[in-house]
Amino acid sequence: MTDTRAPGLRRKSLPATGLHALGRSSSGLSSSRVRRTSTPAAPAAPGRLAVLARAAAVGALGGLAGSVAMAAGQRVERAVTGRPASYVPGRTLLLLAGRSPGDDQRPAAATALMQVGTGVALGALRGVWRATGLIGVRADVVQTLTRVIVDQTLENATGAGAPPRTWRRGEGVVEVVHAAVAALATRAVVERLVDPVLESRRGTASH
Repeated sequence: MTDTRAPGLRRKSLPATGLHALGRSSSGLSSSRVRRTSTPAAPAAPGRLAVLARAAAVGALGGLAGSVAMAAGQRVERAVTGRPASYVPGRTLLLLAGRSPGDDQRPAAATALMQVGTGVALGALRGVWRATGLIGVRADVVQTLTRVIVDQTLENATGAGAPPRTWRRGEGVVEVVHAAVAALATRAVVERLVDPVLESRRGTASH
């Protein structure tokens, strides 16, 4: 069919390249507008395992502080009571490492390493306790008892120690006091730097 309109009234078609350029420019404007109006996403909260790992790391530092306090307390106690230093922890560590120390050996370095290692391990556990809501005096009592139980389990399992019922009178009380000092020093660090953010109340209603 022939177009009968005047030449000046006929619509002029845009070249294909011009249409593509127009489409790209309009899409660029819309995308830039989206970019300008979008807000940055909030950082994701750390996962449960990450929180527990950080709590354990902080607790390990607290356990180191507890080991230092325990060693200082033992030194003061021995100066007052005249009780000789015990190298049973060091012999225990050597036995765990496959060696055979005699009762006359005094492995001071192994003793210090065993005491610090146990303190750091329990400190990491204390950090996890704190993050999950086991805090305060209850945690002090639990850590103190756990320290005594771990020490006696390892010492008697390796044959380096002796059951507490065979100790001289009063020695059991002294050991508990030293463990309590370590627990209190650990608490001073852990409860300042770790919050009980993972405390749950689900178990109060479900059994």
